[in-house]
Amino acid sequence: MITQRILAATALGSEWVLWLLFALSLGSVAVMIERALFFATRRLRAADEVARLLLAGDLAGATAAVEGHKGIEAEVVRAAVAQAGRGAEAVEEVVASRVERGRLDYERRLAFLGTLGNNAPFIGLLGTVLGIIRAFADLASHPGAGGAATVMAGISEALVATAVGLGVALPAVVMFNLYTRWLRRSTQRAAVLGHAIGAHLRTRGG
Repeated sequence: MITQRILAATALGSEWVLWLLFALSLGSVAVMIERALFFATRRLRAADEVARLLLAGDLAGATAAVEGHKGIEAEVVRAAVAQAGRGAEAVEEVVASRVERGRLDYERRLAFLGTLGNNAPFIGLLGTVLGIIRAFADLASHPGAGGAATVMAGISEALVATAVGLGVALPAVVMFNLYTRWLRRSTQRAAVLGHAIGAHLRTRGG
């Protein structure tokens, strides 16, 4: 009974899986573009210069250098300078808090790319299995040479689902790794800037 119901459900073949993969691919492209714009508009190109200003104690100059900039590095500099009067320990706490809060914004929607990259091949494989089941069901209904040709055509169509699944997964994995690396570098640069002002405050206190 259960087997018959499952076989009835496979009558649709792999076509619905292909439409699902197509919709997921559109979603992944949208996420890739949105994240690319997000990261590009929040990059602080003068991070080394800002770190030099902070080490030298030029807090006003560092604040001016990040004025109008968005992103975790600029936020860390502004927050650290605002808390500089309270000492190095307070600055370190503020920097750690800003980095963790900023990380949440940078990680947004990356889980979708990671999940899609890991599971799209399996979705494609599901479509292939369903297509093969349908092909053999057609063979049972049309035995003979004509049925064999139908099976071969059905299997070739079913294998397309696996190929499409891999085609959806590969770009998602590549971009997920790229954005994860971009996030790691941004948080590392923000931490360096926080350490720079902390080193200045400790030196001044000494």
